[in-house]
Amino acid sequence: MKNIKKISMACDHAGYKTKEYLKEYLESKGYKIFDFGTNSAESVDYADFAHPMADALEKGIADIGITLCGSGNGINMTVNKHQGVRAALCWNTEIAKLAALHNNANVCALPARFISLTEAKEIVDIFINTEFEGGRHIERINKIPL
Repeated sequence: MKNIKKISMACDHAGYKTKEYLKEYLESKGYKIFDFGTNSAESVDYADFAHPMADALEKGIADIGITLCGSGNGINMTVNKHQGVRAALCWNTEIAKLAALHNNANVCALPARFISLTEAKEIVDIFINTEFEGGRHIERINKIPL
């Protein structure tokens, strides 16, 4: 069983509504949330929030991260620039499960404009609760950092 207690979150304006929904849901389940913003639906640049979130994850302040932008791609690319981050773009539960199971992903990137609030919650639940399989996947993951 994964020992996830602290979750860092970041989004841009397109992901704000979904982030707030997920934050409330996760807090109700007892998770400590570190919210790196944004804090409104006003247009912003996702990198301004993604980098501090990824830094916190690398420093061990949080166990995992959740990022959101319109397509999920931009914020995902940004956090993946950090050596301690393995972010996966998750648009359904099967992808989220495989990201955790095979890739030991520590950030779930969500495409807020392409999934419903219910889908976002289901994806995050699967991501949080799927244990890394290890085995043959460890060598592959060890080759990721530069």
